[in-house]
Amino acid sequence: MLGLFACCINHALAAQREVVDWNSGWLFSIGAGADGNAPGAEADSWRAVVLPHDWSIENPVSKDAPSLGDGGFFQTGIGWYRRDFDAPASWRDRQVVIEFEGIYMNAGVWLNGASIAGRPYGYSSFFVDLTPHLRIGGKNTLLVRADNSAQPNCRWYSGSGIYRPVRLHVTAPVRVAPWGVFVATTRLDAESVSVRVETTVANGGKSAAGLSLETIITDPAGREVARVGAEGRAAPGADFTAAATATLANPQPWSPETPVLYRAVTRVRSGGSVVDEVVTPFGVRTVRVSAERGFELNGRPLKLAGGNVHHDHGPLGAAAFARAEERKVELLKAAGFNAARTSHNPPSPAFLDACDRLGLLVMDEAFDGWKSGKNPHDYGVWFDEWWRRDLDAMVLRDRNHPSVVLWSVGNEMFERGNADGLRIAHALTRRIRKIDTTRPVTAGVNGMGKGGEWSRLDPLFAAFDVAGYNYELGRHAADHERLPRRVIVAAESYLSETFANWAAAHNHAYVIGDFVWSAIDYLGEAGIGRVFPPGEPIVKHWEGGQWPWHGAACGDIDLTGLRKPGSHYRNIVWDRGEKLHVAVAAPAPGGEWGVSPWAPEPVQAHWTWSGHEGEPLAVEVYSRYDTVRLYLNGELLGEKPTTRAEEFKAVFSVPYAPGKLEAAGVRAGRETERFALVTASAPARLRLTPDRGRISADGQDLSFVVVEVLDANGVVVPSADHSVRYTLDGPAALAGIGSADLTDRDSYRANPRRVFQGRALVIVRAGDKAGTVKLTASAPGLPPAEFTLYMESSR
Repeated sequence: MLGLFACCINHALAAQREVVDWNSGWLFSIGAGADGNAPGAEADSWRAVVLPHDWSIENPVSKDAPSLGDGGFFQTGIGWYRRDFDAPASWRDRQVVIEFEGIYMNAGVWLNGASIAGRPYGYSSFFVDLTPHLRIGGKNTLLVRADNSAQPNCRWYSGSGIYRPVRLHVTAPVRVAPWGVFVATTRLDAESVSVRVETTVANGGKSAAGLSLETIITDPAGREVARVGAEGRAAPGADFTAAATATLANPQPWSPETPVLYRAVTRVRSGGSVVDEVVTPFGVRTVRVSAERGFELNGRPLKLAGGNVHHDHGPLGAAAFARAEERKVELLKAAGFNAARTSHNPPSPAFLDACDRLGLLVMDEAFDGWKSGKNPHDYGVWFDEWWRRDLDAMVLRDRNHPSVVLWSVGNEMFERGNADGLRIAHALTRRIRKIDTTRPVTAGVNGMGKGGEWSRLDPLFAAFDVAGYNYELGRHAADHERLPRRVIVAAESYLSETFANWAAAHNHAYVIGDFVWSAIDYLGEAGIGRVFPPGEPIVKHWEGGQWPWHGAACGDIDLTGLRKPGSHYRNIVWDRGEKLHVAVAAPAPGGEWGVSPWAPEPVQAHWTWSGHEGEPLAVEVYSRYDTVRLYLNGELLGEKPTTRAEEFKAVFSVPYAPGKLEAAGVRAGRETERFALVTASAPARLRLTPDRGRISADGQDLSFVVVEVLDANGVVVPSADHSVRYTLDGPAALAGIGSADLTDRDSYRANPRRVFQGRALVIVRAGDKAGTVKLTASAPGLPPAEFTLYMESSR
């Protein structure tokens, strides 16, 4: 009986606040209507979509697209979303608010013909109160315009539309304000932890309300470990904020190795009844930075082995599915990263949720630039009017995430060297510190250009807790000598400087880590990371002329999720798990490759080089062993050291002959590990490998399926470029098809599509019905491959 009683009470409490995923039931249309008059009002001009939705990724790239190379030559424009809904009588005298996690960009919202909200910044989450314009007991029409027509407006692929999830909140007029609970660790030791719980209650009623606040804290096992409360009174139309401190015994600190989450259950009582309840996950952990001890998490020094990540998901475009965000974190963790910088905008909440659960540290970044725009139509147009609201939205929304350990207020701002930039830097940091003082503030800053004196940036860096250096590795030592209290992080670094950046962080406490550009290949910023064939002019990516490139190839991980050899080298240098890897420098046809700091000479992890028989190939062995031995078809070719003095790398010149190339890691004279590359023969079959064979039938879950062309022995054929067609039988849909080829002009929805270097990625999106789904892949000259995916009820 007691269990039933408790269940009924919890149900009654939960009923006070209704939160509904509002991702289905939308109609979409492209057109240039304005002021709430969407084009093509007749029903047959609209099509049904389920959010999150990015319409740009649905179309092929075009050389004439106004987004140009920065936007990946993708098509943009103006899109309209419509949702017709009933407002039941139970909503009378309730507060009805819609939450948009992100709309790109220049969003407008209309309800029943009335303009009720707008938000220019495409990366901000925001709430819109529908209450004043609802027709209770009748039909209602919500229109949302996403205007991405003014181009160019971003330096990377942005996507277009309502690309993040939407929720509806139905509450009492007296309720916890949006993002109104903040749980911060103020003291942590082995025996106990103190957390400060701050709650803001909004009174949307017409009369003053007496309030009683209570927060119950539960540990990861669901046991109550603390309870705090407060009393107060909120005037009509006003907010009331109260804070209390709780002490938790035997804490379980959050860290990348132990991502332990607690929960704070906050209840608001007014007039003798519980009127609202919200649940806030949080972690107990502390962050401190100093030049003497570096970055400390929970009192222990930790180096940030980080990477920059943009928000797109390759074949999915910008659509922020929770599973896609989670997979991104899984890929980063598997590659050895312990940190990510959200370059250069607030990320999806689902990304931070995954970082919390899986243990990835985050530098949460607000803006790419400030008032001085980098593109004619970028955020600089709105900066003066909107930066306070957008910065507040990021900090208020993300401050309970234990994964967020640094706030970044900008990147390579054009004002960085002048008085206006200094004024803005101080204004931004002051604004953050009014909301949250538990995390350091930084920004990514590059040099002053030719003839610019670097030391002119000292006042700007003094505004921050951590100086973020973009590609300024050579300045660390001199700056420390001049300003010994400065804490430095490489907010961006070149792929070619992996060892040097590790050495700087390893040798000096004041250098707290490195964020390589970039962790994962991404759409837009076309051509960065490309390698130019011999004789072809090297064109910088910001100078244009990169067509048909539509993406950036500078990542450790390619667009399908495959780790490149440079990723394995980084992991070995940072000593984060791997000990041995082998790759081969691709021979340049008739000369030398044209490279850049973002694009070293290409290396590939295979031993299939038909047409180069007898030609010496450079074989790179990355190792954390004393020495490595290299064998070809069982014959020892040589042994070389791979210590720190050799930057954990040995290079052998090997005349190519098909067969088995094998490296052995040697410690104290003994071979302890082997890594082999085997020559592939002719393509024989396809292989489909899903990341998960069972997913939820909720219309949102995804299965990422790696497609490979194999020879008869199961070796991937790197020369394979088959056109593969995919069919689905069952309650699911193909959400995207892609390869790592960033010059492919086909749409990511095209079917069939060619594999690249023997590999592709297919993304299956669950429907809303349970059942089995059969995915079949077929290609000319190869037998079909298939597997069965299970859609499990989400109820």
